[in-house]
Amino acid sequence: MIELDNIDRALLRALQDDGSARASDLGRVVGLSQPAAWRRIKRLETGGVIKGRRALLDAVKLGYGVTVFLGIKLAAKSGVSLEDFERAVSAIPEVQLVQHVLGMYDYRLKVVATDLSDFERVLRRRIMTLPGVGDVEANVLLSEEKRGFAI
Repeated sequence: MIELDNIDRALLRALQDDGSARASDLGRVVGLSQPAAWRRIKRLETGGVIKGRRALLDAVKLGYGVTVFLGIKLAAKSGVSLEDFERAVSAIPEVQLVQHVLGMYDYRLKVVATDLSDFERVLRRRIMTLPGVGDVEANVLLSEEKRGFAI
């Protein structure tokens, strides 16, 4: 694990607020010069603390009006490895998140679709045909009150 001081933590908070911020702006926020801020950011990237920077897109504005969380239980005697299932489900473009979980289900998926009819198509033709799929439970997102990515 990489050692973090208060300046590193402040840089990480600032980057989580705005991943596109320039090193000079970040340096001003934490009281460092641009080169010093840049060196720290590079160290955090090299150390694996910063895994990347992405733009957050609005799914609804892009035409994906339905988000569904699926609980997937693999069939007990399917003979399918977890890796095979993970590889197959990760290849479905509508699946945004694949989490191997402990509890009632083996996997939790986040799936986006244009509407419920589109979701039904994805469920029937893509997800239910995956190797090893047993029980499936769907929860349709009604509203999102908080979306946090900051650690």
